[in-house]
Amino acid sequence: MSITTIPVTTPTGGYDVQVGRGLLGQVPAAIPDRARKILIIHQPSLRDVAEQVRAAIADTGREAFAAEVPDGEEAKTAQVAGFLWGVCGQAGLGRQDLVVGLGGGAATDLAGFVAATWLRGVDVLQIPTTVAAMVDAAVGGKTGINTAEGKNLVGAFHPPIAVLADLDVLAGLGGNDIAAGLAEAVKTGFIADERILELVEEDPTAVLDVTSAAFHEVIERAIRVKAEVVSADLKESGQREILNYGHTLAHAIERNERYQWRHGAAVAVGMMFAAELSHLAGKLSETEVDRHRAVLTSLGLPTTYRDRQWPKLEDAMKRDKKTRAGLLRFVVLDRIGAVTRLEGPDPALLLAAYAAVTAD
Repeated sequence: MSITTIPVTTPTGGYDVQVGRGLLGQVPAAIPDRARKILIIHQPSLRDVAEQVRAAIADTGREAFAAEVPDGEEAKTAQVAGFLWGVCGQAGLGRQDLVVGLGGGAATDLAGFVAATWLRGVDVLQIPTTVAAMVDAAVGGKTGINTAEGKNLVGAFHPPIAVLADLDVLAGLGGNDIAAGLAEAVKTGFIADERILELVEEDPTAVLDVTSAAFHEVIERAIRVKAEVVSADLKESGQREILNYGHTLAHAIERNERYQWRHGAAVAVGMMFAAELSHLAGKLSETEVDRHRAVLTSLGLPTTYRDRQWPKLEDAMKRDKKTRAGLLRFVVLDRIGAVTRLEGPDPALLLAAYAAVTAD
């Protein structure tokens, strides 16, 4: 299968996202000549893959080191970042050198943050190994770690030098992980590319199959949407906020569940909430709300959440970095593909939207 190159522009130049198969073999070629020491940050399940990448880099005459971090959000802490800064120091990683993020979204977020902060910024090469990381976390240059007060509250904008999205590495993923990752792809369908929704509606089974042409097209289209938005607004000063569709409630759910929910599952519920809120605010039609539910359900994603959680969710949302001067802000839809914002909505409206997505 051919490899597609999707450009992302930034104020300092830009980088390419490559999508296809067999891309792991191209890692050494993607590393700049100036980089002589490379730190590969990876999750435990990718130990063998990390060693393959490390050995391939070492064969080019460079020094390559691998550092293992915990799975999921447990990796995105100041303690783990501190451990990696120590590894950077012990390895003598200089300003011309490179960090590689190998793993899911948590690993790429963490690797990007470590690269952004070590020596005030060294290069990072992202190799996402989950669906969510390919279509979202690894593309865009947002990096971060969590604190007790919330998710991604400490971070930096630090674009990678390249992103290698090798679809072959997805072969071992479980069905729930694939579906959760596709939630982020479906998000781009709701906000910008309706063809993604049509592909799911035509054959959800094919879209869930990581070897299919339909899956490849969905991933590629989702990455293109994100690349276009990021190119127009790197630092989330305006347009990029549309990528937060469903995420305000999603982050609150993740915190409420102590990060035991998959990110994509929380985003699915968050999008359902945003759709209901859009409808109650006189924007999105009931038919389009139903379309949200049908698309998400066809992929096996949740569309409801537990009852009697609103006070805790509301408190968590008020701590979210998207909140301004204490006002809750939501990305909503006027219609599919037409995004707007809702600031400081009536509390009764929020409660009604929440009631619409609570489980019976």
